[in-house]
Amino acid sequence: MEFKISISKKDITLAAPRGFCAGVKRAIAIVEKAIALYGPIVYVNHEIVHNKHVIDYFKDKGVIFVDNIINVPDGNVIIFSAHGVSKDMIAIANKKKLRIVDATCPLVTKVHLEVLKMRRENREVIIIGHKDHPEVNGTLGQDVSGIYVVENISDVSRLSINDSELLGYVTQTTLSLDDISCIEEALRNRFPKIVGPKKSDICYATQNRQNALKYIVKDCDLVLVVGSNNSSNSTRLLELARRGGVESYLIDGFDSIDLSWLNGKKHIGITSGASAPEIIVEQVIEFLKRNGFDDSFVNLISVTEENVSFPLPKFP
Repeated sequence: MEFKISISKKDITLAAPRGFCAGVKRAIAIVEKAIALYGPIVYVNHEIVHNKHVIDYFKDKGVIFVDNIINVPDGNVIIFSAHGVSKDMIAIANKKKLRIVDATCPLVTKVHLEVLKMRRENREVIIIGHKDHPEVNGTLGQDVSGIYVVENISDVSRLSINDSELLGYVTQTTLSLDDISCIEEALRNRFPKIVGPKKSDICYATQNRQNALKYIVKDCDLVLVVGSNNSSNSTRLLELARRGGVESYLIDGFDSIDLSWLNGKKHIGITSGASAPEIIVEQVIEFLKRNGFDDSFVNLISVTEENVSFPLPKFP
């Protein structure tokens, strides 16, 4: 669906869908409910989602984010982030008698279940993803052995597998289909018997945001991606825009914009990662209107509608 108000000398084009996905909305709702149920001080393993504004909002409410749950006092509430956790992390939480609230995105849980099924079939499992990303670490930790991570084609060539007849692969949910297709091809070429997920592990929201950006980027001379530096899906959007040959930047908010970027620009495209609040996009638009785009039209280009929602988990 495409809405264009008018053709102007300068314009701002908003890609849609953009911003919060169902998994992020669910994770944020979980923390809000935990605060209401257990009081202001609750602990979250890692950042609940990868966005500075969301984290600062919850810190102001008394939420404590920890990178190691060993530091959480025994018996307290611990919320597992949307990225998922390893089996070892769950075991530690149980040993400390922590009250677990699991905010793992259901699409990440799907990947965990695929890994466990493959391991029950005695398959070694390859994860296509970014090493040390929290989601990949959680998937890697679904078993004590037999799981490997590849980031690129070179990693595929270096893999040492026990039995190429019993091999499977999964992917990090926040990657780009364009990025993983060549790695999937390399895996199939080297290991013809390898099996993958029945349905792509790439998050619907990740793909929708990439498709929307692809649609608008050809008409832009500058693209601003609203999202934090540690957001994988936001970084993929930035890479996609730059591959389209357009000057592009990843910004946490309007105060990250360098006014020199606007020199000579007439057609600015804006999108946002799956953990970026829409209010930040609105602030960016207002900033642009105060700095040379005051008479510009704002166009909305929508490639699909999203109606996905996930129920909240049980609270202890």
